[in-house]
Amino acid sequence: MTRSPSLPQSQSSIYLSLGLLIGSIILGGCLLLSILLGAADINPGTVWQALFQFDGSTDHLIIRTVRLPRAILAVLVGAALAVAGAITQGLTRNPLAAPDILGVNAGAALAMVLAVLMWGSGSLGFAFAGAAVTAAIVYWLGSMGRSGLTPIKLIIAGAALTTLLGSLTTGILILSQRTLEDIRFWLAGSLAGQDLANILPVLPYIAVGLASSLLLGRQLTLLALGEDVAQGLGLQSAWVKVAAAAVVVLLAGSAVALAGPIGFVGLVIPHVVRFGVGVDYRWILPYAMLAGGLFLSVADTAARLIIRPQELPVGIMTTVIGAPFFIYLARSRIKR
Repeated sequence: MTRSPSLPQSQSSIYLSLGLLIGSIILGGCLLLSILLGAADINPGTVWQALFQFDGSTDHLIIRTVRLPRAILAVLVGAALAVAGAITQGLTRNPLAAPDILGVNAGAALAMVLAVLMWGSGSLGFAFAGAAVTAAIVYWLGSMGRSGLTPIKLIIAGAALTTLLGSLTTGILILSQRTLEDIRFWLAGSLAGQDLANILPVLPYIAVGLASSLLLGRQLTLLALGEDVAQGLGLQSAWVKVAAAAVVVLLAGSAVALAGPIGFVGLVIPHVVRFGVGVDYRWILPYAMLAGGLFLSVADTAARLIIRPQELPVGIMTTVIGAPFFIYLARSRIKR
């Protein structure tokens, strides 16, 4: 499957590969802007010196300990959420599906809040467990009834569980003022306050999740054609679903553990990518990585600049962009 039937497959692949190269260059430029811009603007020469001629000055410390880790985190979290959203939509054959819409992010967030309440700090394992349990419950609820699993039932189950988990999280924070003070900014979805020491332990999980997603590209493309068609082409759909669900939990759990429940990245980016590259997941997934990192990097930079010297949580910026998009998608599906 290619973007346009009028182009030979090899020619279309060349154009799409070139697009990935151009996107990587643009992403590099956004990374640099993310480091340069903030409460105090820093010139490119200072960034170069901080990276290769570090002298311990205030600007160099800001770049190395605050802005560089934050820029890297934006790309990693954006890529993880976008790919998780693309896989979720392919797995459920539902364009309205995404980890945050189906409650996976809310489950990971609640698990982290419970960990902070009981032990004083959260861990990656809690985020994974919360995401996995929530995904299983949503799938079970969406499969109930004679008609089995349907896109509408899945969305309703996800929305209901998201509301329930969000209420439980709010209730815990109301009862425990200390827990609220510890993680209230994180709960809004924030990239602030993380350094390389916090990112490095999570990096292998995100790397494995992203690499594994690329191996599932062909299988997800076949699965998106329908269960019967996929099985007729020799696809073992049960194993593909299990592997894809594991990748979603790995990516969504890692992203929430690092940056909190940032919404709508996994919903918006796959749709934008499909508009450009078509329905082949062998191209959708790498493009989603680039576009997700680019989107969250730009959103975080804007969140730092819009009311500087103060800043907004990046989750607010993504919601402002994503909520109208979700309403548009829902209305278009109802009309169809």
